[in-house]
Amino acid sequence: MDLHRIYDEYEGRARFLTVYIAEAHPDDEWQTDSNRKDQFVFKQPRRFEERQELAKVLVDRLKYRVPLAIDAMDNRTDAAFAAWPERIYILGTGGKILYKGKVGPFGFKPEEAEAALAGLVPARPAPPPVAASPSSAPVP
Repeated sequence: MDLHRIYDEYEGRARFLTVYIAEAHPDDEWQTDSNRKDQFVFKQPRRFEERQELAKVLVDRLKYRVPLAIDAMDNRTDAAFAAWPERIYILGTGGKILYKGKVGPFGFKPEEAEAALAGLVPARPAPPPVAASPSSAPVP
């Protein structure tokens, strides 16, 4: 998964947070054939505890390991960031928006966010040089 690769590459130089928002394609609203095929069919949560359970599905079934928060049931984070159904932001100090990706699924492009992040974050330090081992050949 691209997000995991980016997270691994920049961990320690940038902080990451995924915010789990309302279901984009719940069974009781609008569902996709691919979700049905992959058995990712859920009802839209009506209580925060239900949203928590669906966030656990993301972590457990997809082995998602980027830090995860869950939007409140009034969808305040989604509203503030126009995040539905998915979107990538890079925020700077004080919450200043440094990168705003387009709305997914077609505008969800982790590689664009990674390129922006690369220009904002110091490069990973090079590993220290490996010391040469002394030769085992006899000295004449």
